[in-house]
Amino acid sequence: MSASRTAEFVDAHGIAIVYDVHEAVGPARGVVQLLHGVGEHAGRYVRTIDALTRAGLHVYADDHRGHGRTGIRQHGGPARLGRLGPGGLRAAVDACWQLTGIIRQEHPELPLVLLGHSWGSFLAQMLLNRHPDAYDAVVLTGSALRTPTDLNPRPLNARWKGPDADGLEWLSRDESIWAAFHDDPLTTEVPLLTLFGPVEAARLYGLPKRHLGHDVPVLLMVGGDDPVGGPRSVHRLAAAYRGRSGLTDVTTLVYPDARHELFNELQQDDVRADLLAWLDKRIPPVRT
Repeated sequence: MSASRTAEFVDAHGIAIVYDVHEAVGPARGVVQLLHGVGEHAGRYVRTIDALTRAGLHVYADDHRGHGRTGIRQHGGPARLGRLGPGGLRAAVDACWQLTGIIRQEHPELPLVLLGHSWGSFLAQMLLNRHPDAYDAVVLTGSALRTPTDLNPRPLNARWKGPDADGLEWLSRDESIWAAFHDDPLTTEVPLLTLFGPVEAARLYGLPKRHLGHDVPVLLMVGGDDPVGGPRSVHRLAAAYRGRSGLTDVTTLVYPDARHELFNELQQDDVRADLLAWLDKRIPPVRT
């Protein structure tokens, strides 16, 4: 395992954002800023972080506004986990941008990869729209084109509903993932619309910016049975990045039968191997 430390910064609304820094094993070739999904926290990405650090990448991962350790401190306990607080979604995006600034200050010489999952991938899309020059590559998992028709508004476990349903079948086919999520004191199963409210939830909608002006490589990874957006929505997102934003290096990988959390799926080792292979071609390993 790589060396790690926990730190914090204070956002524009006075909220202390907790984040972890995991150091690369050996000479560093880049930095990954990891953005987790709604209702969870950065601590659920241990195996992926380990794979990235072993591949020579520093990883910075925060617990977003209202989430994980940040949320426990922000709300004084677990009862309101997942609720963003003052400033809402815009403040959550701004806090992620603050962390980007910290990374750039600490590692100005290294390429920076933005890796976002689910809600984190929507935050990443927003950051890419606003600051395309800040990132050297972007990876989106469990993502979607952010429109009312391409982002599933229904209960995410609807297709697995039944008298014996656990309720978290939509996350992964691995039942141990469901149990771990239920038992995790830093997660919440309250749906996004309830956590954010209709006004803040509507702020999630938006398209890739036209004529982005900076040709960033983008990797889109999605499960074939992901109910959040799924392959159709992600293919439409890829087309928007090519056609609207003018990006020339856009890769889409679809994993048959996989559900939402690719890094927690049955073929998670293949997913991480594909991620590292894609990164190797854009940010080559340091030759020693």
